[in-house]
Amino acid sequence: MYAIVRIAGRQYRAETGAILDVERLPQEVGEEIVIDDVLMIGDGEDTVVGTPNVPGATVAATVEEQFRGEKVIVFKYRQRTNYRVKRGHRQYHTRLRIGDISVN
Repeated sequence: MYAIVRIAGRQYRAETGAILDVERLPQEVGEEIVIDDVLMIGDGEDTVVGTPNVPGATVAATVEEQFRGEKVIVFKYRQRTNYRVKRGHRQYHTRLRIGDISVN
């Protein structure tokens, strides 16, 4: 069984036991969260698509870790003007372990 959920404005495919890396959430490590913004649930040949959400569907997840991602280099360059700017950026992420997918 899997579910398509919306977390922080982005859509993710969540399966029981899977690990998702999402944008930083304000919860602490070890805290349980319930995601009720479920867009679709699939189970083999049965698929339920929400309009826009599936009524009564929730996904339980546990916060495993708060971490920073890999460094992204942003390099700006304009030719023939001696203009070069190099900047780096590391995004904050939250690692979630998907627990239970339930439909009422």
